[in-house]
Amino acid sequence: MARVTVIPVLLILSFFQHMALFSTILASGLEDIKDALRLHNVLQTTKNDSRVILSWNNNLTEEETKKYTVKYILIYKFFNTTKERKERLQEKEKIIHLRLHSGFNAKVKTQLFAKETEDIIKESDWTEFTYKAPPVYIQNLSCIIYNISFFNCTWDIKAEAPEDIQIFASYRHVGKDFSCQQYIKNARKKNIGCFMKEIHFQPSRKINLNITVRHLRSSSRELSYYKAFTPQTIEKLNPPINISVSLENRSIKIHWKPPPTIGSAREKCFLYQVKITDHKIVNVSAENYKYPFRKPAKKCAAQVRVKKEVCIANKLWSEWSEPVFIHDEKTVDILLLSLTLFCPLVFLGGLMIYACRRYRCLEVITTPVPHPSDNIKTWLADETHHQQHMSMQMEMHSETSGNTRRQQR
Repeated sequence: MARVTVIPVLLILSFFQHMALFSTILASGLEDIKDALRLHNVLQTTKNDSRVILSWNNNLTEEETKKYTVKYILIYKFFNTTKERKERLQEKEKIIHLRLHSGFNAKVKTQLFAKETEDIIKESDWTEFTYKAPPVYIQNLSCIIYNISFFNCTWDIKAEAPEDIQIFASYRHVGKDFSCQQYIKNARKKNIGCFMKEIHFQPSRKINLNITVRHLRSSSRELSYYKAFTPQTIEKLNPPINISVSLENRSIKIHWKPPPTIGSAREKCFLYQVKITDHKIVNVSAENYKYPFRKPAKKCAAQVRVKKEVCIANKLWSEWSEPVFIHDEKTVDILLLSLTLFCPLVFLGGLMIYACRRYRCLEVITTPVPHPSDNIKTWLADETHHQQHMSMQMEMHSETSGNTRRQQR
């Protein structure tokens, strides 16, 4: 029994010793790999209009690239902002859109992973880079589309901007360039906005806005800023239309229709908000809203507004619709009384029609009266003649009595 017990124990001990030795060898090998991979990144930039192409290289050999999974971590932050943007990439470049930023700070590092286990093998140190763009003299650029074909952009001029600059706007859409039709000016006659109308927008094609800052004393000195918009994301819809109110089964029901839009007009694309006096604002995805009747305050009114939410993200709500007055206390009493009396009246009316048809009431009412016989006609004529004779005798008697009285006097 003792020998049978000792042999398994020795086997187990031997197994763990071999595992420890294998782990030591493997760890030593990994350390050798880590020492051999001395990663280093070199950052480069290429300026293209309002974009900066940030690219980098490392010193990995082709064999090492095939042997391991290579990934990169990029972190960058624009000047005058606190938000850092972090991305994990497999490509060795990143396009950064400057928009109205005058530059950014960036840093990147390389990471190697084992292909079988995805365990991290090695990572480089951070390589940092700073990109300084030309100065930006405008801020708070905002553009909206409204009434289907109207395009309006506004901006502010920074306080540090030179006094001799003027700002011009144009845009490119569907392969065509358009200049600003009408500028909005401030008290110093500087352009701070642009208004354009009668534009046919393609919903899926971007609007590329170009803002040019030109020095009036030196026409050769100018700066250009670019910003792209998807039309549907900056479209401010008109309020919903055809708003109506009805009373259904002791509930108030509000109906409406979506306004015209440059993109898809499918029902699921829209999100509505309903505002009712003394009630909280409610989000609604359908084209109607029903709520139970309660004794309301006087002059209760409903308003609706809309934006696109599902088909494409849009943060711009329309204005509230004109208020539609639902009811006051008297109107509700009249509506309820009418609703209460209407059903019984319809029932009674139907019952009367059925009874009349069943017992032929209409035949009795509409039966013509027969003509009188000749005897009745003769009797009626004699009776009329007699009454006229009696009336004449009474008048003659009255006149005789009057004459006698006058003679006696």
